[in-house]
Amino acid sequence: MDDITRDPRKILPEDINPRHNWGRALPALGIMGVDFEERVDYRRLHRYRLGRAQAALEKSNLGALLVFDVNNIRYLTSTKIGEWERDKLARWTLLTRGGEPILWDFGSAAVHHKLYAPWLRPENCKAGLVGLRGTVAPQFGLMKRHAEELASLIKAAGVGNMPVGVDIIEPPMMFELEKAGLKIQDGQQVMLEAREIKSMDEIALLNRAAAMVDGAYDLVNEMLRPGVRENDVVAEVNKFLYTHGSDDVEAVNAVSGERCNPHPHNFTDRMIRPGDQAFFDILQAFMGYRTCYYRTFNVGRATPVQHDAYRRAREWLDNAIERIRPGASTAHICEVFPKADEFGFPDEMAAFGLQFAHGLGLALHERPIISRVVSMDHPTEIKEGMVFAIETYCPATDGYSAARIEEEVVVTDKGCRVISLFPAEELPIANRY
Repeated sequence: MDDITRDPRKILPEDINPRHNWGRALPALGIMGVDFEERVDYRRLHRYRLGRAQAALEKSNLGALLVFDVNNIRYLTSTKIGEWERDKLARWTLLTRGGEPILWDFGSAAVHHKLYAPWLRPENCKAGLVGLRGTVAPQFGLMKRHAEELASLIKAAGVGNMPVGVDIIEPPMMFELEKAGLKIQDGQQVMLEAREIKSMDEIALLNRAAAMVDGAYDLVNEMLRPGVRENDVVAEVNKFLYTHGSDDVEAVNAVSGERCNPHPHNFTDRMIRPGDQAFFDILQAFMGYRTCYYRTFNVGRATPVQHDAYRRAREWLDNAIERIRPGASTAHICEVFPKADEFGFPDEMAAFGLQFAHGLGLALHERPIISRVVSMDHPTEIKEGMVFAIETYCPATDGYSAARIEEEVVVTDKGCRVISLFPAEELPIANRY
């Protein structure tokens, strides 16, 4: 049966064990559907993600997964109803061993899925409401009602005597599940295990998202001149990304001048001045797949110490990238990161996130996490098909400037491939005087 006639819910072995052809360039194709070349196959993407989750569930001691994290819901169901629902805990999905996902959604969204999401069984698209983070009080009984419904479905699936893995949840809802006879355990680790290896469709989406940020940085390079404010840059980058198909601009950090050291992780209305060192982080998503992509610029001119800070940050980054390959450990990679006291911080926790790597996917932080805070004592293995961002930070000796660089990489069969392509080998000078 070919993909045109096959049941969109049927998962085959090749769906969850795709073959990567690393001999070809990674695609950064357009976003329209076309008939003359293969682009992202979203139904194949759905089967891959659901197959990975089912395999991870079978490997665990859990009988079912109950997820409220919207990234996990999207991974299991290929549904999304808007960025507004990200922090509401208003939707959830149940996946039992050997079963198909059952989705409880916000009001009429459940009716919409029955019409437009044929990869889900219509009877598995349900309207639900538990609490909207406590604004519907637990004593109103909605949590109790849904907990008993979930317990009944889990028992009917034959796994009622096994633990249920939950990712994030309102405490009163967890208490109701326990009252309904369910044993609750951590399910987030199972979902993260499923999500750590990306298919070629996921890699294509991550590469497309990175390509959008390439374009955004060309815009930043043109904008950076005296009189422009940090928030002006943020506004124009948001406009550019949404115009080009972003479904969520999570954040644009814009940090300039004396704000560079220590790194504040935000933006203000500070006005750009001649000679400023300025760095930016663009965090956005295309079809849910995220970027984390820093670049540093100088405005008009740069001092020797600013050049030196950039050179050192680039050297630390390149040394780490050279160590990325399947089978390498996270400890082996972060060994080349400087220790906290070597760049002005009292301990590794205070410096966390500055010399750092983190997985990218439907969430900004997936596996692997590479940091001296955890990786030296708890090394994990780098695997083919992982995608992650790796970033360094170096304060300048003038006491206020700093360089911040980040590259996104795909782990191939022999090493890695960089997908963040805006030039960063040397310090860019915007509107050079």
